Amino acid sequence: MDITTVRIIATLVSFALFLGILVWAFSRGNRSRFEEAAQLPFAEQDAPLYSFKNEKNHE
Repeated sequence: MDITTVRIIATLVSFALFLGILVWAFSRGNRSRFEEAAQLPFAEQDAPLYSFKNEKNHE
């Protein structure tokens, strides 16, 4: 096996993985999970995780 054959195999394996990821990402079964995850940045928080005001008050 020469280097060209190895490169061809690596390209084909990479392309197959790419197609597999596309099928997984756009499958209907994952849609609700992805929509929920997309809304996480907009979820309300009760209090900030870290505040510079709190740090200055504790000095």
